[in-house]
Amino acid sequence: MSQNPLSRDVLRIDCEREIQVIAERIRGLLRSFRKRGLVVALSGGVDSSVTAALCVHACGRERVFGLHMPDRDSAPDTLELSQSVSAHYGFDSAVEPITTVLESVGCYARQEAAIREAIPEFRPGWKSKLVLENILENRGYNYFHIVVEAPDGTRITGRASLKAYLGLVAATNFKQRVRKMLEYYHADRLNYAVAGTPNRLEYDQGFFVKLGDGAADIKPVAHLYKSQVYKLAEYLDVPEAIRRRPPTTDTYSLSQSQDEFYFSLPYEKMDLCLYARNNGITPAATAPAVGLSPEAVARVFADIDAKRRVAQYLHAGPALVEADA
Repeated sequence: MSQNPLSRDVLRIDCEREIQVIAERIRGLLRSFRKRGLVVALSGGVDSSVTAALCVHACGRERVFGLHMPDRDSAPDTLELSQSVSAHYGFDSAVEPITTVLESVGCYARQEAAIREAIPEFRPGWKSKLVLENILENRGYNYFHIVVEAPDGTRITGRASLKAYLGLVAATNFKQRVRKMLEYYHADRLNYAVAGTPNRLEYDQGFFVKLGDGAADIKPVAHLYKSQVYKLAEYLDVPEAIRRRPPTTDTYSLSQSQDEFYFSLPYEKMDLCLYARNNGITPAATAPAVGLSPEAVARVFADIDAKRRVAQYLHAGPALVEADA
């Protein structure tokens, strides 16, 4: 492994060239798919906003269709922010609220039942979120906790048993899968392809739902680190309110950052650790760039490796008994 100190500049990119390369790849894939344009689900976050901007750059605004799909747990500003993207770039879009669909399949009821496995006091109308123990503070196994908040602001935290954790995640995954169903409805209606929005960190580490937000025909920014996506966002003039918005899951009813839910560190440091792991740079050589001890970086590397093992299943397509079938 390399002992040379990691530079914070390793993730610099030539934005103009990168946009040209991505746009040409998108156009080539659409020709091979025999599709007329692209559907993009807009979350009000930087990744989906940059993806939409790249699609407009590649195909023109008349061949991009955006979807805004809030549910009852979405942040109050999610719809306003996502609609600002379609308005800013001038492409058609539709609002498809998914709360009613989620209620009909029992998403919220199943979530509440799973939460009560960990916190029996939980009641309908309370807010909640799932939180991962900070790997830098925990030297053993990683544990998830469920945090709930009563209407009067009182919070209770309980460790999630495996049953509670799996039940809560399974119920919550309805959201991503319902959204993807609607994306492909509009894609089929328009003879478009679906553009996925994960960045490299999310794609590599399995921060997506299989057959939910993990499903797409083209993933224009999956090779880019989150820091690079932010650089493109500035270059492509993504609305400033989105560029200033901290990365969030926008999945649970309580506000939640991505590093609180899934990643070990804020994205700027996580990107550098992932780059170092990808390029054989030692924890000692990485530590100064991310402001951590070599021992802490080693724990982050181990967490990267563990998540990659889990992500193998998420990335895998259907397995065949006979490979040549």
